[in-house]
This record gives sequence, C-alpha cells and structure tokens, in this order.
Amino acid sequence: QVQVVESGGGLVQPGGSLRLSCAASGSIFKINLMGWYRQAPGHQRELVAVISSGGTTNYADSVKGRFTISRDSAKNAVYLQMNSLKYEDTAVYYCKSDINNWNGRRDYWGQGTQVTVSS
Repeated sequence: QVQVVESGGGLVQPGGSLRLSCAASGSIFKINLMGWYRQAPGHQRELVAVISSGGTTNYADSVKGRFTISRDSAKNAVYLQMNSLKYEDTAVYYCKSDINNWNGRRDYWGQGTQVTVSS
C-alpha cells in the first residue's frame, strides 16, 4: 500500500504566497518523477510542475517564474512554493508520484488540496 498526502492549501489574496507539501509513504522501493497538477472547476486537470529523481524540473508556462518545485528524497516528499498568486491559480492541487514497489511501477495520486486566491 502507498499513501500520498498533500497539505498546505488555503485562502490567499492575489499577490500572496503559499507552500504546498506532499509526502508518499508505505511500500516504496523508488520514487521516480514527482509532480503537481491542478484542476479548476469546469476545467481538465493540468500539469503545474514536475521534478525528476535527479532534480530536473519542468513547469507549465503559466507558472514559470512564480512557482518553484523541490523535493526531499530522504523524506519521499515534494514541495511547491507558489508566489505572486493570481485569481486564475485557484484550483484543487494534486500531487502525483511515480513509484516502484512490489506491485511494479505506477502513478499514485493524493486526495488534493484546495488553493483559493481571492480578495
């Protein structure tokens, strides 16, 4: 069994900052790619940022220069520092971990954390 749990969402004013955290636990041999995705009402889930086990990162154009993804491999954790938040960043943010364990290799998703940008 693998659990992926996000935390850190909340209500913030435009221009503010939030830091999301995600930790994977359970039966884990190796975590490959870790990433953040988001889904706003009426929209499809979209990639926000991903980071490889070697630290290579990739960002959606809409968040480049404002968001920073990082990971702590010792803690099986990934973080998303969000600065200069905009109304359009409002969404449920999901963490995804590409994990190898006894069952092979597959993606595991967290339950999501709500981020609301509002004045």
